[in-house]
Amino acid sequence: MGQCLCFAKRQQGEGHDSDEHFEFVGSNVHLITAKEAWDQKLSEANREGKTVLVNFSATWCGPCRMISPFYRELSEKYPSLMFLLVDVDELPDFSSSWDIKATPTFFFLRDGQQVDKLVGANKPELQKKITAIVDSVIDCDK
Repeated sequence: MGQCLCFAKRQQGEGHDSDEHFEFVGSNVHLITAKEAWDQKLSEANREGKTVLVNFSATWCGPCRMISPFYRELSEKYPSLMFLLVDVDELPDFSSSWDIKATPTFFFLRDGQQVDKLVGANKPELQKKITAIVDSVIDCDK
């Protein structure tokens, strides 16, 4: 449901050729443009005890565009989480190291380790997973 399966083609230069820029970041969503920024944000999240939600996305991907406003809204609603955005075209080697086969792909990380994953622009499922993560953190704090 709601995913672009053309990531590998895009890496080879065969994808959509649109130069159109779509606003994917904002609010509490942090755009990751280098591995150093990734490392810094993960360190920051670990220090603050935050779970990280990473959206591997692409500006040319229709489902990514569809879910990006919702992702920004979630970042405002759940400030206890850290919301990151990785453009698969900006960081292709890094994205490949996460075995991204489709966009959007969301990873939930705690202490730098994957605790959950969602492939596709499924708003109800993303909300459900975020709620479960937030609830599990609240239960741990009791």
